[in-house]
Amino acid sequence: MKNKLFIFALFIACAVSAQQNYKSEVWVADNGNGTYKNPILYADYSDPDACRVGDDYYMTSSSFGCLPALQILHSKDMVNWTIIGAAVPHALPPVTDTAPEHGNRVWAPCIRHHNGEFYIFWGDPDQGAFMVKAKDAKGPWSEPVLVKPGKGIIDTSPLWDEDGKVYMVHAYAGSRAGLKSVIAICELTPGADKAIAPSRIIFDGHDNHETIEGPKFYKRNGYYYIFAPAGGVPTGWQLTLRSKNIYGPYEEHISLAQGKTNVNGPHQGAWVDTPTGEDWFFHFQDVGAYGRIVHLQPMKWVNDWPVMGVDKDGDGTGEPVKTYKKPNVGKTYPITTPQESDEFDGFTLSPQWQWHANYNEKWAYFAGDKGFARLYSYPVPENYKSLWDVSNLLLQKTPAENFTATIKLTFKPTNKYTGERTGLVVMGLDYAGLILENTSEGIILSQLECLKADRGGTEKVNAQLPLKDQTIYLRVKFTSDGGKKAHAEGGWDQIVMCDFSYSLDGKKYTAMGSKFPAKEGKWIGAKLGTFCTRPGIVINDGGWVEVDWFRITK
Repeated sequence: MKNKLFIFALFIACAVSAQQNYKSEVWVADNGNGTYKNPILYADYSDPDACRVGDDYYMTSSSFGCLPALQILHSKDMVNWTIIGAAVPHALPPVTDTAPEHGNRVWAPCIRHHNGEFYIFWGDPDQGAFMVKAKDAKGPWSEPVLVKPGKGIIDTSPLWDEDGKVYMVHAYAGSRAGLKSVIAICELTPGADKAIAPSRIIFDGHDNHETIEGPKFYKRNGYYYIFAPAGGVPTGWQLTLRSKNIYGPYEEHISLAQGKTNVNGPHQGAWVDTPTGEDWFFHFQDVGAYGRIVHLQPMKWVNDWPVMGVDKDGDGTGEPVKTYKKPNVGKTYPITTPQESDEFDGFTLSPQWQWHANYNEKWAYFAGDKGFARLYSYPVPENYKSLWDVSNLLLQKTPAENFTATIKLTFKPTNKYTGERTGLVVMGLDYAGLILENTSEGIILSQLECLKADRGGTEKVNAQLPLKDQTIYLRVKFTSDGGKKAHAEGGWDQIVMCDFSYSLDGKKYTAMGSKFPAKEGKWIGAKLGTFCTRPGIVINDGGWVEVDWFRITK
């Protein structure tokens, strides 16, 4: 018995280690020769923020309504990253929300380390500024605390001053607050868990920096610094504000802009340093269907102003780099990338996955000893029109420009009634997929699409096929044609096409249906994964799908 327990424990340890040492087949930023390429993360880690604690770097990003929320990434060199957990694993307040909160909830978080504890602040545009904290970035994290209630308070960042006072900088969402393009500061309690004074607007960007938002708070050489993006998500620039007084007045300087590069809207991120004295800056780039991908720029201080990227013309404003020498952190570390493929050999959800809404413990059973995840069919909501309305979608971010995703599953619907469904889905404002449905004539495989799902669109079937076997392999191939199209807001989007195919033996794949142009979601990139639903009627039980594996390949 002891030997069996030892072998079982070793199996679990190996599974965890395999996840932590994962290396993508489709995107690796580390060139292996002392240099790296941008983006360092070709995935939708929107509004990234990072901090250094000793020799370790930690990053988090906007997760909006997806759960687990506030995924935590870890790195030793700022180029090679792995997902180590999430700060909000189960439910965002209000925890009674069960419907998808597309584009709401967690906006532009800020991760900091102070007096032996990690803090993450974020703004919920409908509720106010929240905070969680933990001794270890892997968790457990505290329950969210509403630090400053207020509709429209977003993009929060704390600062612990030398005199013991604590402050928080934030922006306002015009859609809720009726005001945008301004930056405000308020004072917090010493525990950083409650605002103790009204916010004071300290900078107005309406004149020269429309849509200033996403502020990050720092202090250096006696100056208070606010790093803030301006000019809009797809087209903007990185602004830096500085003052000797925390409430201003603040001077302004553009530290990073697109210039002559193809990196549109380079802004909103984090300043970090190395133990060897180097400075670096993380930011995102909006690339449409792939979401907001993460870049890393060298940074230097010139006359107490940060210059990010490379300043080729000497005007004090940098441009993004495509490749560059890796940060000097004093050591060399193995190549690793955020987890993608999943063999479902664990007993909990692997960290790359997120549900579409607050988690319901009745959605899934992770049978690591049997090598599958069982997703139970769950009733769709009363107002169901499409998968846009479904909470129990199990999805992950797209990991590269060009890649293939394949899932092996076995569908076991109940024989009590028809209408249970599962399959492979590419989810966004428009979505498409290969869907299995239990019908009166047996299981039917459909390639379908739903345009304008966010506006009540309904599904259209492009091809159908009756199935005899319950086990099937479903595949989607993502291809970027290298072209560009004009973005509605003036930026540029990549054109991303999806081709679907299926196999009954895992060897020969047959194309099915129509090409589908992937579309981003509400403030997030397109996501892909699976689900299991049944009609919204009340019965004791339903069927399920057993997911054997999900693999990302070239």
